[in-house]
Amino acid sequence: MTEKLRTGVRLIDLVMLGAGTAIGASIFSVLGPAAEVGGEGILIAVIVAALPMVLFGLVYAYMASALPRTAASFEWQRQFTHPMFAFGIVWLRVLSNAVVMIVLARVLVNYLGKVVTLPEKPLILAFFTAVFALNYVGVAVAARTQTILMLLLLAVFAVFVIAGAPQLKPQLFAHAFAGGWTPIIAALPLMIQLFLGIETTTEVGEEVDDPKRVVPLGLGLAVALTVVVYVAIAFTALSLIGADALAKSDAPLLTAAQAALGAWATPLIVTAAVLALSKSMNAVFLVFARFLYAMGRAGVLPSALGSIHPRFGTPHNATMVAFGASCAGLLLPSSLLFLLLAVSIPTMMKYLGTCLAAWVVADKHPEIHAQARMRFSRSTVKVLSGLGMIAAVVIASLGFGTDWKPYALLAGWLALGLAYYGFVARRGGDGQP
Repeated sequence: MTEKLRTGVRLIDLVMLGAGTAIGASIFSVLGPAAEVGGEGILIAVIVAALPMVLFGLVYAYMASALPRTAASFEWQRQFTHPMFAFGIVWLRVLSNAVVMIVLARVLVNYLGKVVTLPEKPLILAFFTAVFALNYVGVAVAARTQTILMLLLLAVFAVFVIAGAPQLKPQLFAHAFAGGWTPIIAALPLMIQLFLGIETTTEVGEEVDDPKRVVPLGLGLAVALTVVVYVAIAFTALSLIGADALAKSDAPLLTAAQAALGAWATPLIVTAAVLALSKSMNAVFLVFARFLYAMGRAGVLPSALGSIHPRFGTPHNATMVAFGASCAGLLLPSSLLFLLLAVSIPTMMKYLGTCLAAWVVADKHPEIHAQARMRFSRSTVKVLSGLGMIAAVVIASLGFGTDWKPYALLAGWLALGLAYYGFVARRGGDGQP
């Protein structure tokens, strides 16, 4: 058995992995529910939602430039905060990763249903199996597939924006403030979904050559690409059909495209959905498996999860468990709003934990801070980390008034995980390597 994960992820793969986890994933599912609560304010909300992600991105880039790791969010928190704290947050991510796989798959099936009627669950299982196979045979194969799909998606989105250009309405930016900040803030927990996953670039650090330079650069480019694409898509969709039509549609981008492209809209947007959601499932699954691998390697989950395939250099057991957990997600409620919040909350907690780890590095580990390729001062890192922690808590709490049930589900799941962790700790597996 090899001792290390196999490398082979390039800069362009990192950009497409990070941006591709976000771009095209939530855009097919979030615009409708967000328009329902935020109206035209979603145009401002999408810009505001990008600001905390830029903040989180700077913290992640700093940490990756100092200490690149696979499953970095877990490893940084375990090393610099507390093993139980790290376990709790990543345990929540185990559930949310299974949830997001189901969200992506259901939205994909919904779009395919516009052109052909297919049984939902068998089709979802078929997509999960394909993603599983790609990730089982190698990270480079999965990353190259991600890059190809992402480039094709950008080309399709460019057609949509160009077709809608004659009908763009700059006055929408002024109208977006007509209802005040209340609807904008109400839409924010959903709009933040558009940017979740950009930090995926940092989660494969041990599988990248020259990661201290390449990973932060890939993250920065992924953030820039994501902001540009989402502002263009949201502005075009609102200009074409308005917020009310977006809120009422179960396929909002398709409805918007029909206003600009007529009969060509369905094949174009369905193609975009297949490309976008397939590659997003691939990216989410890749990171899902690496979290399980890292937890197995650390001893807080069964050690078999920390094994590496002797031929493919992949965490094969963790990949199989991630596949099983994704399939089990089919048992969860089908409410899109419920599922989106169940994804957003653990992600914000993950960002909080990483920001706390960065604070500790800047405050108590000058030798690691000195290794960072990003030359922030220690005080700058503390300011960025402190703001990031505040933003994570605020954003995670905003959805409670919309639906409290995802919070209850996550609280129960966390209690189960911590009980298991306590059992492991009593047996001597305290989470330290």
